Amino acid sequence: MKKKDINIKIFQKALKTEPALSFINKVLKKFSQAEIYLVGGAVRDIILKRKTKDFDFVVRNLSAKKLENFLKKSGKVNLVGKSFGVFKFVPKNSKIEAIDIALPRTEHSLKMTGGYRDFKVQSKARLPIEKDLKRRDFTINALAYDIKNKKLIDKFNGLSDLASKQIRAVGQAEKRFKEDYTRILRALRFCCQLSFELEEKTAKAIKNFSLKLKSKSLAREVMAKELLNTFEANPLRAFDIFDEMNIFKHLIPEIENLKGVPQPVRYHSEGDVFVHTRLALEKLNSPLYKKIMPGRTKDPEVILAIIFHDIGKAKTIRTPKKDGTNRIRFDAHDTIGAEMTSDIIDRLKLESTGKVKKENIIWLVKRHMLLIVDDPYNLRASTVEKIFFNPRVPGEKLLKIILADTLGSLPAKGKANTKSLEKMLKRIKEMKNMDKKRKALPKPLINGHDIIKNLNIKRGPLIGELLSIAREQQLNSQIKNKKQALEFLKNYLYAKKNKSKSESRKRKTG
Repeated sequence: MKKKDINIKIFQKALKTEPALSFINKVLKKFSQAEIYLVGGAVRDIILKRKTKDFDFVVRNLSAKKLENFLKKSGKVNLVGKSFGVFKFVPKNSKIEAIDIALPRTEHSLKMTGGYRDFKVQSKARLPIEKDLKRRDFTINALAYDIKNKKLIDKFNGLSDLASKQIRAVGQAEKRFKEDYTRILRALRFCCQLSFELEEKTAKAIKNFSLKLKSKSLAREVMAKELLNTFEANPLRAFDIFDEMNIFKHLIPEIENLKGVPQPVRYHSEGDVFVHTRLALEKLNSPLYKKIMPGRTKDPEVILAIIFHDIGKAKTIRTPKKDGTNRIRFDAHDTIGAEMTSDIIDRLKLESTGKVKKENIIWLVKRHMLLIVDDPYNLRASTVEKIFFNPRVPGEKLLKIILADTLGSLPAKGKANTKSLEKMLKRIKEMKNMDKKRKALPKPLINGHDIIKNLNIKRGPLIGELLSIAREQQLNSQIKNKKQALEFLKNYLYAKKNKSKSESRKRKTG
């Protein structure tokens, strides 16, 4: 791809589609000496014909003070550090997020530690745009569109790398990553979002510096955002490239430790726990998965729960040779895995992204064995309600994880068995049809006040027990109205009282 192959009109069209960006022409009209450049991701995405709302601009030949005063008249503006020369700007009557408008600037790593505090940033109104682009991370992000002169600036062959679908560092790869090691994860994100490959020298530098991701000087919140965006874009590709570049080894060793952990071939002919985890992740995009569980597949909580669902196996493995068990066993791996998941989420600050809730992922990992332990029709109806009809817990996501886990488990004979999950889906549907108009579970027939008033019972734990019993009977269609519910509970209490008296007499005569 060359400059002559790019139709400049695509940039003009993209800028016109967002009315909030009309302030650009106002700046150029007001300050004739000013130069404005669209830079970074927006330029890249427009060339690739990808939708973008990430509009960043660099303004030359205009002082920060004059720019700030003008922007204040056009909307809400906030200066992010005087030396940074970056304005967060929201135009009037606009629903778009803040736009970055900056003066050209240089960045220098003071000690090359790769940490977020190891930077000296200096903005200069007259700094050539080429020097501003030189500080950027990858060539595909070092492109600029000169709005005033209607021309594309490509000093680092970003167009060529877009054409060959490569992620290449600007200048020396080692230097770019030493400036900021979080760029490692950023590079991997672009690989997954754009379906690009790493250029050879850039890949080598990432692999060599992957150990640096353990450094406490790095911005964990930035890393968390990059990690989640990477896996959300392409879960399987992200898993593979994290493995290839040694990211798991240094950042999430709990995943690396699954390599070589054997499984009983009768249930897992696919291989060790690491291979099984990868296969479960791969099945998220399979036709069978989409047929059984249609809808969104790139849910970050589901993706993380699948990645973490079996991490407890490395700690809980017991074998016939070592422990005298009848087969390879992983007793309580779900509970141990949930505890490990909690530690990982805290360590990586994944909740800081606002995309996932720790309690949800822990809950999913802890319960992923639900249908292996119990037949769906052996579960209490109230248990099914608690898990799959409670808006406070991610029951539908649990079904997705169970399905991925099932499809990623290949028995020595035959295909992956999805019968248990399909029976669970059938039972959930049957329970929803109990109230055909609402297509939901029927409302409880009685409440605590009904029990207190009609059964002469004081407030206490017994009321909760009785409500649970009545609900179970209702969901099993054994009682259908308030009168039947109260009558059933009277009989239950009577039988319970007589049983207690009988046991008491036996103890006395025993």
